[in-house]
Amino acid sequence: MKFKETIEKLMDTVINESGSDLHLSAGSHPVIRVDDALIPLQTSPELKPEDTEGIIRELLTEKQEKIFFDTQEIDFSYNYKNKARFRGNGFFQQGMISIALRFIPNDIQTIEELNLPQILKTFTEHKQGFFLVVGPVGQGKTTTLAAMIEMINQERSEHIVTIEDPIEYMYENKKSIINQREVGVDTKSFHTGLMSAFREDVDVILLGEMRDLNTISAAVTAAETGHLVFSTLHTNNAAQTIDRIVDSFPCEQQGQIRLQLSASLSGIFSQRLIPRISGGLVPAYELLINNSAVGNLIREARTHEIQTVIETSSELGMIDMNRSLADLVRRGEITPEDAFTFSIDPSALERLL
Repeated sequence: MKFKETIEKLMDTVINESGSDLHLSAGSHPVIRVDDALIPLQTSPELKPEDTEGIIRELLTEKQEKIFFDTQEIDFSYNYKNKARFRGNGFFQQGMISIALRFIPNDIQTIEELNLPQILKTFTEHKQGFFLVVGPVGQGKTTTLAAMIEMINQERSEHIVTIEDPIEYMYENKKSIINQREVGVDTKSFHTGLMSAFREDVDVILLGEMRDLNTISAAVTAAETGHLVFSTLHTNNAAQTIDRIVDSFPCEQQGQIRLQLSASLSGIFSQRLIPRISGGLVPAYELLINNSAVGNLIREARTHEIQTVIETSSELGMIDMNRSLADLVRRGEITPEDAFTFSIDPSALERLL
């Protein structure tokens, strides 16, 4: 097998079929994900163990290759002919190599093109604060943040630093200066890169993910000290996100982090990508905007009441996930069955439909 030709042909297939992911495993045909459905490429031969090993060697640098075979897993990115990027993960299963690749288009879509609410633009206009995009893996969090960063890039003169693992969307300097740092290549860790950013005359910070207590603490501090900070968490909604952040700290520090979070948080946006009846995916979402009422609930450890605030504050711009799902059903965009599947509170959704 000619490994370079094979991987390029498969990447072209993902792009041409509007796919989102490519899966390569020994003993199976290559598989692509299109509109959330996994489709085996029956016209491509089943991959042998030596095929997936050859492909991973083709995708990785010499340094990455050593890390992969030492640790048996790796996150990486691959620039495909300047046409697109792929975020990859290589891993071993049953002693053989498998590879998962996520397609990252070169073009960064706008908030309008992504069918996201216009109110997200207001969070790009802030000079400081902490804005989180949350949701399970594969729900478009990175793409949403890229649209927001690109809006700042086009409209304001700022110094933007991104810290990612790996780098996904590539930005071109427009009105802003953008420096992109990759964990393991340009900096040792998210926390190290974030602490370094404090000495880089930075205005806007994008943290690809908050993985540990030190990074979360530094991110909150950055938002408090005059920086606009964007990041992600793998949580289901706003209330769970706040609890996850607070619970990552020792008990004796939780009161302080609640106080800091109540003052620095700008908003939390949770999203899901739902199969569209006409084809493709459409987002449903929840938006929490921090105000005095929300800040009080955070400080007083009453996060269980935040959902009620969201549901009753649509006039302030907040968005309830169930109302978003119900609206998509009424517009004929998604099926009621899919709405219930993606709802965290199906009984509340039933009352809206």
